[in-house]
Amino acid sequence: MSKHERPTGIFSDIHAEEGEVRATLLHDPTVEGLEMAIYMDGSGSMSEEYEYKKDYQYHKPGGFWRWLTGKAVGTLPNQVEPQVQWMLEYLATKDRNGLLRVAYWACGMGQDIEVIGELRGVDVKSYKFPGPQKMGAKTYLKPAIEDFIAYLRTQVAEGAQQGCAIFITDGVLDDAEAVKEYSKWVAKSIVDGSLPRVNFVLVGVGDAVDEEQLEEICHHDYTGSRGVQGGGGSPPLNSGVGHLWCHRIAEEITEVAQLVAVLVDENMTVAAGGTVYDDKGKVIKVYEARLPAVLEFTVPEGCASFTLEVGGQRYTQVIPEEEHHDEDD
Repeated sequence: MSKHERPTGIFSDIHAEEGEVRATLLHDPTVEGLEMAIYMDGSGSMSEEYEYKKDYQYHKPGGFWRWLTGKAVGTLPNQVEPQVQWMLEYLATKDRNGLLRVAYWACGMGQDIEVIGELRGVDVKSYKFPGPQKMGAKTYLKPAIEDFIAYLRTQVAEGAQQGCAIFITDGVLDDAEAVKEYSKWVAKSIVDGSLPRVNFVLVGVGDAVDEEQLEEICHHDYTGSRGVQGGGGSPPLNSGVGHLWCHRIAEEITEVAQLVAVLVDENMTVAAGGTVYDDKGKVIKVYEARLPAVLEFTVPEGCASFTLEVGGQRYTQVIPEEEHHDEDD
């Protein structure tokens, strides 16, 4: 059995079971300066997901007659809209000012971006997402990444210290190689300090997605890109770029929002690195390049607490005791 312990200090949630600890760090967007964005696939294959359907209220008396006579009582949200609303509301709590850039990508000939705007998470119910004006003929991802990087640069002057962009797609990318090459440039720019740290989250929807293609993009380690290393002296603070990308595949569009939330929580960087110690002062885990928002590690049997050292400071947290019940209970 497992039990939760009331978290203290910089932790928002602690969970332990059979020596496996999962600790979630508090995230302060005013300190972290995280700039987030959502990019929804605007290619033609998404047209059905963006379609609003007539509501005949079949579950109520006369539903069949209303459908037969075409007398709808309203419209139902499309499949995408509630997912974007959910993501926007959740991710805005992590964004530095609660405003997210939201846009359609792969529009027109497949390379156009249709920016919806900078949307507030608290106003999600007032936003509609009917799809782009011109659905795309192809699916080019690089222009969407470029759009976010250009936007992030403008936000650095306003206090942005790192960026995270969410990209949703339902098909095969037509520019996978270009995406990898551009990602190398992004990594180099992070290392030389001309860009803040950036993370990209790519979620594929449905069985038309080429998972192998997404894995090639997301599993590539861009740290070794040509020109990444600086000239002489100590390496830059951002030299541990590692994997810019993470990805998941959702079978249905209705699974997207939850997947995005999990990926962002697991991959968000809240510090450059850190060390976890057990209650005897022994090192049990080292995060060298980045400290994620969710820490997972194993403690020795009988360990009552752990300490996280980050940024020269130490934070100690009691580990919840496991509950044991007799078989007769």
